[in-house]
Amino acid sequence: MSALSQKHLLGIKYLQLSDIELIFSTADEFLEVIRRPIKKVPSLRDKTIANIFFENSTRTKLSFELAEKRLSADVINFSASGSSVSKGETLVDTVNNILAMKVDMVVMRHPNPGAAHFLATQVNATIINAGDGAHEHPTQALLDAYSIRQKFGNNLKGLRIAIIGDILHSRVALSNIFCLKMLGAEVRLCGPATLIPRYIDQLGVEISYDLMETLRWCDVANFLRVQHERMDVKYFPTLREYIMQYGLNSQLLQKLNKPITILHPGPINRGVELTSQVADGEHSIILQQVENGVAIRMAVLYLLAGTRK
Repeated sequence: MSALSQKHLLGIKYLQLSDIELIFSTADEFLEVIRRPIKKVPSLRDKTIANIFFENSTRTKLSFELAEKRLSADVINFSASGSSVSKGETLVDTVNNILAMKVDMVVMRHPNPGAAHFLATQVNATIINAGDGAHEHPTQALLDAYSIRQKFGNNLKGLRIAIIGDILHSRVALSNIFCLKMLGAEVRLCGPATLIPRYIDQLGVEISYDLMETLRWCDVANFLRVQHERMDVKYFPTLREYIMQYGLNSQLLQKLNKPITILHPGPINRGVELTSQVADGEHSIILQQVENGVAIRMAVLYLLAGTRK
């Protein structure tokens, strides 16, 4: 087995192209596994993995837990709510107490950017970043790119991919930019000017504020939800105006006179960024993203377990 260049998965920006290709080829094998009648392999039966979530999560937490169990690992789940964190316990103390139970790997989501990177310097375990604030969400970017490759024949070079919506508060957007650019895609960001970070064009992406023009340009559109929970001020006048300018419905799709592929990392605010007809329609690969997420996370866990000495 080839090995990843990193001992942790802290962000896409720390990976090499060869790492991404290795994760994808390993995910191909695990996708076959999870489609079998017996969906388990004994690859990590000697490993214990802790899922430590300091923020709410449904899809990512379930996907990681299922991936771990498909690999036959022992799994413990930790939620910050109701834990000693509320009594003032530090992140390092919390994790070290869990590691004292002989845990090998930690999957962590945290509201503060850089939390996973900090933890990797403090504890003796493999750390997988399941989202740190508005910074990165590496496994989501990997499964998004993997899903697009499935659709377009394993090659993203020259493919035009738009990321649309709340870029400012999104960890998915930044990880996707790093991953898609590394794989040779052309990337454009689209949304209200107030929700696109300053200087982000320095990452080699185009910027647009016109949804229809962006849809005509792109082959793939990845829609992001408006993250109201991260907003301390109003970034646009009303939700109705946002929907009118940046929401996708079947009427707009029909005006394009060409097929485009629709992605969404979830959760979907139906009727805001996407109508139900679009989210559940023939152009959407959202459910494929969910299935691929388990295979990608199995690949990441398996490969990182192999790099741990």
